[in-house]
Amino acid sequence: MPGIDKLPIEETLEDSPQTRSLLGVFEEDAAAISNYINQLFQAMHRIYDAQNELSAATHLTSKLLKEYEKQRFPLGGDDEVMTSTLQQFAKVIDELSSCHAVLSTQLADAMMFPITQFKERDLKEILTLKEVFQIASNDHDAAITRYSRLSKRRENEKIKSEVTEDVYTSRKKQHQTMMHYFCALNTLQYKKKIAMLEPLLGYMQAQISFFKMGSENLTEQLEEFLTNIGTSVQNVRREMECEVENMQQTIEDLEVASDPLYLPDPDTTKFPVHRNLTRKAGYLNARNKTGLVSSSWDRQFYFTQGGNLMSQARGDVAGGLVMDIDNCSVMAVDCEDRRYCFQITSFDGKKSSILQAESKKDYEEWICTINNISKQIYLSENPEVTSLKFMLRCRYARNQLYLIEEIAARVNQSALEAVTPSPSFQQRHESMRPAVPSRPPAARTGSTGSLGSESAALSALSLDSLVAPDTPIQFDIISPVSEDLPGQAKSSGQSGRRTNPFGETGGSKSETEDSILHQLFIVRFLGSMEVKFDESPDVVYETMRQILAARAIHNVFRMTESHLLVTCDCLKLIDPQTQVTRLRFPLPNVVLYATHQENKRLFGFVLRTSGGRVESHQTSICYIFESNNEGEKICDSVGLAKQIAFHAELDRKASEKQKEIDRVKEKQQKELNKQKQIEKDLEEQSRLIAASSRSNQSSGEGQFVVLSSSQSEDSDLGEDGKKKRESEA
Repeated sequence: MPGIDKLPIEETLEDSPQTRSLLGVFEEDAAAISNYINQLFQAMHRIYDAQNELSAATHLTSKLLKEYEKQRFPLGGDDEVMTSTLQQFAKVIDELSSCHAVLSTQLADAMMFPITQFKERDLKEILTLKEVFQIASNDHDAAITRYSRLSKRRENEKIKSEVTEDVYTSRKKQHQTMMHYFCALNTLQYKKKIAMLEPLLGYMQAQISFFKMGSENLTEQLEEFLTNIGTSVQNVRREMECEVENMQQTIEDLEVASDPLYLPDPDTTKFPVHRNLTRKAGYLNARNKTGLVSSSWDRQFYFTQGGNLMSQARGDVAGGLVMDIDNCSVMAVDCEDRRYCFQITSFDGKKSSILQAESKKDYEEWICTINNISKQIYLSENPEVTSLKFMLRCRYARNQLYLIEEIAARVNQSALEAVTPSPSFQQRHESMRPAVPSRPPAARTGSTGSLGSESAALSALSLDSLVAPDTPIQFDIISPVSEDLPGQAKSSGQSGRRTNPFGETGGSKSETEDSILHQLFIVRFLGSMEVKFDESPDVVYETMRQILAARAIHNVFRMTESHLLVTCDCLKLIDPQTQVTRLRFPLPNVVLYATHQENKRLFGFVLRTSGGRVESHQTSICYIFESNNEGEKICDSVGLAKQIAFHAELDRKASEKQKEIDRVKEKQQKELNKQKQIEKDLEEQSRLIAASSRSNQSSGEGQFVVLSSSQSEDSDLGEDGKKKRESEA
């Protein structure tokens, strides 16, 4: 069977909100297990109580086993082996629903006893430990509150000793109770499988031994299946015993190692203060004003994330932003007679927060950590980021100088721009580029000597090998409406048509209505820049890295949210408010798309277009987005659209080829029919000529016979007759 999720016993002393959230999931799973076991227990109890209802009871058991895969166990929902095993059991039990006689003793010993033990002993133990843990947690919170109120001006050693002892006792009790509670919840994940499989195994063995017809209903394959299940139960039991032994050993080791940490203010000689930290997390008391002179203190879990200070309450899934601590100031303060207090003030002085640490060690580490973050030392931990930051700043300053020169020449065009359509995104992109030639490489490498010339040169080399030099990074979508890309207007036949600023087409049919695929995703535009190559996913990864680094360096946090529509023809960025198409990317021009290797929400694609710095020269621009869903789904959708378009193009070409073949066949058929008609006409003419010749021949023979008869008659008449005939003629 697959591995079972378990609670980390090592993190019980820290008692972080993440651990409490995970504990809530396990408690919810225990409640679901209890509910399901109660139903299964009732079903098996019906089998034991009445032989006459055996068929109905087995049917209900089979039904419950089939519904196991529909149960929403937070920790056991993906156990396919368990689900398939129970499904097989359900199938067999359903086949045995026609048997009505059961040996009550065997059922009581083999079926009812294990599940009753689990229900009455194990589940109740979980509930008892939960109540004890809740009491220990409340006592610890109360002890911490009393300890935090100790005065540093009027120190009473007796009171301080009592409060310290109270904190020690309550924390130790909470830690031990929490570890045993975690152990019981982890063990429950094994026991629930045994409690469900072992009764079913006993039930099937009782059925085999009791019914004489077992040889007819139960095959060798089923017996082998039951043997495998028995072996699996034994393996789970051995695994549980081994895991319980390991957890008990871990508890003993942690109890010994954590004994000095139970004190709220440990000795700094044994636990030295770390002053070079750039990350810190732990519980702090925050001062909140409730009136003009009154205030309250709330205990929350604080942690640093980059240049931000975050806080998270118990039960919350994620933390919230407290303050931006870049370039902030931090100092120790005296506040309401409390110890270990310090104040954080933002860089503009408009926001401040007073916090109280639990111990002197935490107090000093928090101040040192915030000072390190305020000086942005956390950025210098990555030399590549530092060198890239310097290069981008140099490039940004150089581009700003070029833009100042261009602004003077573009001021005179403001009146024309007010009445003409706004340029496309790519045209704006081209207009932002400097028109003067780039500086020699020596100027770039020479300026990075103070930060390490070797690392800067390597970074510049990797940058220029993938990205076009002197290319600005576009952080926002400039074009507000749908416009044609460079080189697209000529192909579409609408070069002379002005784009409707409201996204309407004058009643014409949308080009995406005939598309088979329509998938919509919510995305946020991070940036775009021109790249040199478009044949490797490394181009997309490098562009993501540079855009994210540039956003962090220049504190650009605003992102434009849009709807990305994927069709078989194109990709469209649509304004979610006005439903106006902001940008349109023809699908054949999208030559590369990929997701981030670690952050799957980041994805990008490379668009190959004609035009750019040199006319009739193809350029490649990489666009980077962040999605609410996984970027792989969007890439799969784009790939599916390209496949559909490819197959549609193949079908179109095949259809055209078939039409051409049909036309050739039709032409050949016409030629053949014409040839046959000519042959038929020739045959008809030859037949007519033969008939005519025969008729002429027969008429000549008739004349000869008449002439011969007339000659014979003339010879008989003599001369008088001849004369008479001639006179008659």
